[in-house]
Amino acid sequence: MAEDIPGWFANKVPAGWFARPPDVTSDGDEIFVVGTLPDVELAAGTTEEGRAAARSARIDRFREETRDDRVRIAREAERQFRQKVAWGARCGDQTKVFTALSVPVMTRLRMSERAILDTLVAGGVARSRSDALAWCVRLVGMHQAEWIKGLRDAIVKVDEARGKGPLN
Repeated sequence: MAEDIPGWFANKVPAGWFARPPDVTSDGDEIFVVGTLPDVELAAGTTEEGRAAARSARIDRFREETRDDRVRIAREAERQFRQKVAWGARCGDQTKVFTALSVPVMTRLRMSERAILDTLVAGGVARSRSDALAWCVRLVGMHQAEWIKGLRDAIVKVDEARGKGPLN
């Protein structure tokens, strides 16, 4: 069923919204749809700050102009796939996420691990232990992206091998 999701969105998203089919990812809780908008056309000599502001404004305009249709498509997808839908848009090097789930995850931490989270809270890096843990996960994701990608690729190969096994 998860492999049907990108195709479903490619057929539901109105033509002209994005420069190409949207990037669609999902896990057990959420479907995340990010579309690429055409880049802004600006006068020669526009500063990088000006370009960034124009790209941000284009994303904001897209968000406002498509809100009702995105909500309608999301509701239909939520009925179809029984998962919440989050939206985002990209323009040039700017990406904004409009809606996204924040899913609680239970974890058991020892005192020394909790102390690290408490230090991040006391230092103003995070508002709570939960925020501190999310910050740590984002940091690992940024600094270990290649390793995590390799791990995900290996998991796909294991799933493929299981699918060809004698129990199927």
